[in-house]
Amino acid sequence: MKAFNHTKYRPVPPVTLRNRQWPDRTITQAPRWASVDLRDGNQALLEPMSVAQKQRLWKLLVKLGLKEIEIGFPSASQPDYDFVRWLIDNDQIPEDVTVQALVQAREDLITRTFEALKGARRAIVHVYNSTSTIQRERVFAKDRDGITAIAVQGAELLRREALKHPDTEWTFQYSPESFTGTEMDFAVAICDAVLDVWQPTPQRRC
Repeated sequence: MKAFNHTKYRPVPPVTLRNRQWPDRTITQAPRWASVDLRDGNQALLEPMSVAQKQRLWKLLVKLGLKEIEIGFPSASQPDYDFVRWLIDNDQIPEDVTVQALVQAREDLITRTFEALKGARRAIVHVYNSTSTIQRERVFAKDRDGITAIAVQGAELLRREALKHPDTEWTFQYSPESFTGTEMDFAVAICDAVLDVWQPTPQRRC
């Protein structure tokens, strides 16, 4: 057996923060825990859960006291869509629990996601697009500007769809997919471009 060849991997670029203060701070309250079992956990299964199985897991997660729960990818899966609608139509979401749905930065998928979440008291919409060097070159054949345009358009679509549903308290989240394969400066730049659209504040996180 050959020894592991670590030399073929690039070293992780260092991040130098000269005014770093958090190591000296003490946590005084519990962090915000978010469960992704119903989405990421389900995606990892050889045979995805049925709606009935998701319902059982949901009840367990709520019983455990989790306050943020990712409930699926409703625009990409009919069972996920049906499960999300079951939660909302049957008033299964406690008042102090916020649900989250994942969606790719594509107009049809974003529209479908908001349709699934219609009627929720509070919801997080987590949008993403691929940003790594190899995906830009091999999959999308786009440069940095082209990939940034996808992210910005997705951010604008989230704002537009949220305005159609003012009774829901919306929070937006953005992730550069394949972050570890993305140049550090570009990862920062594309996140900043999305924030320029959303203009978040401490009182309004999206």
